[in-house]
Amino acid sequence: MDAIKKAAEKIKNADILIITAGAGIGVDSGLPDFRGEKGFWHAYPMYERLGLNFYDCANPAHFENDPHFGWGFYGHRLELYRKTKPHKGFDIMLNWGKELVKDYFVITSNVDGQFQKAGFDPYKIYEIHGSIHYLQCLSPCCDAIWENNESVDIDYETMRAKNIPKCKFCGRVARPNILMFGDYSWLPSRSHEQSERLDDFLSFASGKNVVIVEVGAGTAIPSIRYTTERLSRRENATAIRINLRESQIGGDNISIPMRGLEAITLIDEELNG
Repeated sequence: MDAIKKAAEKIKNADILIITAGAGIGVDSGLPDFRGEKGFWHAYPMYERLGLNFYDCANPAHFENDPHFGWGFYGHRLELYRKTKPHKGFDIMLNWGKELVKDYFVITSNVDGQFQKAGFDPYKIYEIHGSIHYLQCLSPCCDAIWENNESVDIDYETMRAKNIPKCKFCGRVARPNILMFGDYSWLPSRSHEQSERLDDFLSFASGKNVVIVEVGAGTAIPSIRYTTERLSRRENATAIRINLRESQIGGDNISIPMRGLEAITLIDEELNG
């Protein structure tokens, strides 16, 4: 509770809020975080029978060699994310960003679009790995990225797609605009535009009191953790790391070993007296 009080005090006195988020933030919304092979197989038991893990499935080669398999995995995730309602912690942090501080920005490795669904300004979000809600050509035949309005029908016994989204420019296979493992054809222009807006935001934040609230970012793919730690080294910046199992963080930063929603709710209760 001492860490909760310190976190609330930092947020209360902040000018700028930066939210950094990994897969763990979605657990309280009912989303799997794919933590290790067992976690992935719990969410997708059919892949355990095939001896495949998350790294095997999240590979762009499937869209080229067996697009029905590739879209079986990503089509299921697309439907899951469309149906999922962001938990109350998103609303609380959005209120912090809009009411308690002068401005905010979100940096996330998640491709699920939950921050947009929760009402965060799309122009204040940097999705470092892209988004499942956007498509591109597999080849790619051009640099176009477009909104994913496709509905993919899945055979859940085999986890294979019955229909394949096509590129609207050349008619060949389309793929999600997501950075996958061993990726060779991801188009990064949309994410690069978001990154440039973040750079502009950080220039504006220079000299101001900055609080970085990191939620659910693990060490397996530490992109978000590294980003948090880099930002925390800025002048007048403090990081608050919320992570049930891996909350350790150095310096004068704050470690909270809890699930995201629990910690966010307690901090908000402290802020509201």
